[in-house]
Amino acid sequence: MTLALVTMSHSPLPAYADPPAEVAGAVQGAFDAARAFAESYEPSLVVCFAPDHYNGFFHDLMPPFRIGYQAWGVGDYGTAEGPLNAPAERAEELAQWVAERDLDVAVSRRMEVGHGTVQPLEILFGSLAAVPTVPVFVNGVAKPFVTMRRVRRLGEAVGGYLAALEDERVLLVGSGGLSHDPPVPQWATADDTARAMLLGGGHPTAAARDARQQRVIDTAKAFAAGTATIRDLNPDGDRALMATLASGDLSPVDAMTAERMAEEAGNSSHEVRTWVAAFAALGAAGPYEVTYEFYRPVREYIAGFGVMTARTAP
Repeated sequence: MTLALVTMSHSPLPAYADPPAEVAGAVQGAFDAARAFAESYEPSLVVCFAPDHYNGFFHDLMPPFRIGYQAWGVGDYGTAEGPLNAPAERAEELAQWVAERDLDVAVSRRMEVGHGTVQPLEILFGSLAAVPTVPVFVNGVAKPFVTMRRVRRLGEAVGGYLAALEDERVLLVGSGGLSHDPPVPQWATADDTARAMLLGGGHPTAAARDARQQRVIDTAKAFAAGTATIRDLNPDGDRALMATLASGDLSPVDAMTAERMAEEAGNSSHEVRTWVAAFAALGAAGPYEVTYEFYRPVREYIAGFGVMTARTAP
């Protein structure tokens, strides 16, 4: 059984920011390379590890992991709104397999997902429902965070299930990161209005969503101009993590702590958990080889922007 992988930074800002043409072209070229890789692999099933940005998951109930039996794109930042092509029976089998390996994973029959899940599906396949997709939520915004060892073990469990499938060509997607610190509210410092949203602010009005999005857009412009107060990008740390993932030995990620990740790479650097889970799943099927790498710190997108593709070695 072969598995393939695409990990990629996502950002809501390409449609709203104006980086230099060379930078925008480089990012688009990386997306094109990932799309060509996915098209040539022709997956019959996608497993997408992704975070959420308070579109479907809130502080009223925030699991570390959740597998979606059915899922719906909420349409934030201009991404598609509507149902994913979620194979419920396959997702149920996966959840049972993971549970039997002593990993507690929540499940959902009406998971709501935002641009973190939908954007890579649109980039790779042209729509959010083109290929059957099991969405796997990995918490990347809300304390407490599980250990990175736990994230790696989740990926290994998922990969063990997928490696046993003889009738599927599975593409693993890890969506998020790398270093970035956008203005996502933190519970400890949020005011009453922000806490009401964090506690259960699903289905915001159009005006409320526009206001949330405008804060991110304004922060990106200030960050590109050097006037924002958010934490800076960490290209050296981003490249070091990508090298670890490419090496096939993921044990060094176990030493990464939530506090240090936030300090060195921003509060939203926790999204790299999706990359770790995806590469751990790939490694569960055997040795793998990275076929493409791209990295560029893009201040206009508030992100250390990375793309990797890989597949199990022949």
